[in-house]
Amino acid sequence: MNIYFDTEFTGLDHKDPDLISLGCVAETGEKFYAEFDNYDISKCSDWVKENVIANLVIKGEHVDGKIDDTGNPFFDNTFVGDSEFIKKMLTKWLEIVNPNNERIQFVSDVCHYDFYLLCNLFGGAFNLPENVNPACYDICQDLVDENDGDIKDMFDAFDYSREEACKFYNEGKLPEGTKHNSLYDAMVIKMIYEGMRG
Repeated sequence: MNIYFDTEFTGLDHKDPDLISLGCVAETGEKFYAEFDNYDISKCSDWVKENVIANLVIKGEHVDGKIDDTGNPFFDNTFVGDSEFIKKMLTKWLEIVNPNNERIQFVSDVCHYDFYLLCNLFGGAFNLPENVNPACYDICQDLVDENDGDIKDMFDAFDYSREEACKFYNEGKLPEGTKHNSLYDAMVIKMIYEGMRG
């Protein structure tokens, strides 16, 4: 089973970034979205504040970490809490969306940061749930292999608009949401991956 995911975090300009949010979409369409309440905002650059913090969606009250009202019904499995709580909720969600305990392949985009932080959430790659592959699939490499010549190498692929790729492979369609929100970005990743395989 593929789980498409993205993270937002405090930045690349310092060691040990903190997770700000995590978005996942199962290949069957179920969604998981979490915002962390234990990141250090002093680590965030102005760019992160303007492009990531501004696109967090949790507006309602929460009880025991479960969101009562996000102000957006699009986000159904939505949680807020510290890293330990989010790890527990993500583990439960992975069990719910995968009742047959299939092997899970996480799929991301330029996953070197995202998967590192996801593994850290579980205390390292060896602590991931047993059925999770400890290596992430990266669609950035697919963009080099699958395009019509506009993308010549990984440098081009890194800079290529994911929204343009998503529209190209999905008849001009984009998911609902805002760029640099982790759930929206996870949905874009899913659409690109599946669109390439048509």
